[in-house]
Parts: sequence; C-alpha cells; structure tokens
Amino acid sequence: MARDIVLYDYWRSSASYRVRIALNLLGLEAEIRPVNLLTGAHLDADYLALNPQGLLPALTVDGKTLTQSLAIIEYLHATQPGSHLLLETVDGQYRVRQLAHAIAMEIHPVCNLGVVRHAADLAGGGDETKAAWMRHFIGKGLTAFETLLDGTEGPFCHGTTPTMADCCLIPQLYNADRWGVDVSSFPGIRRAAGACGELDAFRNAHPDKIGPPA
Repeated sequence: MARDIVLYDYWRSSASYRVRIALNLLGLEAEIRPVNLLTGAHLDADYLALNPQGLLPALTVDGKTLTQSLAIIEYLHATQPGSHLLLETVDGQYRVRQLAHAIAMEIHPVCNLGVVRHAADLAGGGDETKAAWMRHFIGKGLTAFETLLDGTEGPFCHGTTPTMADCCLIPQLYNADRWGVDVSSFPGIRRAAGACGELDAFRNAHPDKIGPPA
C-alpha cells in the first residue's frame, strides 16, 4: 500500500542522509522538502511547529510527524513489511543499535556544526580550530567503531544485508572526507563502505545527488 511520506531535509545533514538511505533501502518514495540550514529556515515558526527542536530531519508519514533520525528509521522498520534495517533476534538488534549509536550518539553530537562553531568561538579560534576539532573527534570515534567491527561476518557492518548501522556509517564517512580524516587504516569500515557503495539505495541518497537548496 502506498504511503504519503514527506521528508524535511538538508542535503548535507548527516541525520537526513541516514533517513534518505533507509527510505531507499525500503523502497519508499518520499516528497523532499528542503530546509536550508544556512539561511536559518529550521528556526522558522512553520518548521518549529513541526519539529520544536529545530533539527533535521522531520518526516511525515500519512499525517504522522516523526523526528530524530534513529527513531524514524526504527519506526520505518517496524511498519514496513520485509524490512531488514534491524535484525530479527534480540542479539542482532542489540548489535545493530550498538553500532548505530556509536556514531549517532557519540560522534555526531560533538561534531554538529552548531556545537563546533560555539566551541571555536569560546576558544577564540577560526576555521582551523573547527577543522582540528572535527578531525580529532571523527578520527577518535571511527577508530573505536573499527574496533567494534572486529570479527563481523559479512560485507556490511553486521551481516549480509545493510542495516541501520550502515545507514549511520556512510554519512559519517562523508563528513570524514569533508574534514580530511584518513580512513585508509580501517579495513572493516572500508569493507562496509565498499559494499554499501555498490547499492543504488546508498548512491541515490548521497548529498551530491540531492544538491544544495535552490
């Protein structure tokens, strides 16, 4: 059955990128409504009425408004027959959540641009301070993530099909590349990234495919 889905999106938002991947993996079509972070559109009254946190993304599904990217992905998994974004077993679900949270709840919050700008301002630094902050925390987080992947069977983060963990990893690698973080020494991460890169669901969600707001 067709679902009426609208994604409020910013092309370079990691959290939005995760949800774009998940929608593609589930074969769900969404109307994309860009919200330009650079112009402060996420703080407009209309958007705050939709998402009081003023964060991206927000997703409406058949009139229901959802926020927080991992909660959105879990909702889509629970309501879309045949989804493999989480696994069937309790241990499998824990494993996928462990990996996803290691990125979305550890790396992402301290590397949010609003946080980084504020930290740089307090330190009296400029762009190089921001870049150094990003390289430090992204590099540290991915080093730990690589260790978590140790012993994983299958080409993806966990197993032979992409899961919510892969939906989190690929946007984080996009940010790593933007900030000059070297991931060449992470074979597990590169293996998973290579497997994801073979799938249209990931390629079509890439920021370069979406492009900045007009």
